[in-house]
Amino acid sequence: MKKHSGMRPHDVLILLKIAAKGAQSWYMKDLAIELGISASEVSESINRSVFAGLLAQDKTRLMQAALLEFLEHGLRYVYPQQPGALVRGLPTAHTAQPLSDLIHSDEAYVWPYGEGKVRGQAIEPLHPNAPEACLKDPDFYALVALCDALRVGRTREKQLAVQELKKRIC
Repeated sequence: MKKHSGMRPHDVLILLKIAAKGAQSWYMKDLAIELGISASEVSESINRSVFAGLLAQDKTRLMQAALLEFLEHGLRYVYPQQPGALVRGLPTAHTAQPLSDLIHSDEAYVWPYGEGKVRGQAIEPLHPNAPEACLKDPDFYALVALCDALRVGRTREKQLAVQELKKRIC
């Protein structure tokens, strides 16, 4: 196994994709196709996640409590984000489901995306292929948007995002 040199942003996406699958079985090659990330990167990511204690040693079970702890307390520090210029894109954070039902704001956050229909402040996704992958899987989209709320949200948004993540991951 390669030396562990820290987690990478797409590692979070891979873990969230596994979480979105719930009890459904999955294969690394399917994760690679669904996320638009190379199979070798998915394999290395799985190994990093095992080393970090976010996946079980058998590489099939998500360590839910550890993942939630990392997302709640570490994500905003490891992968910080500041809203950028106004662009057209795909809603994220409190602008996307499920938080858009709970929080009403004139401030929209989006991932820059050419076919997006919402205009808002740009938030860089954890991986360039995240918007495409999210459009194919609503459960995954909700998890990624909740994580963006942790990265850029205010206190109330973060609290609601944590509550929603706990419902969906546990």
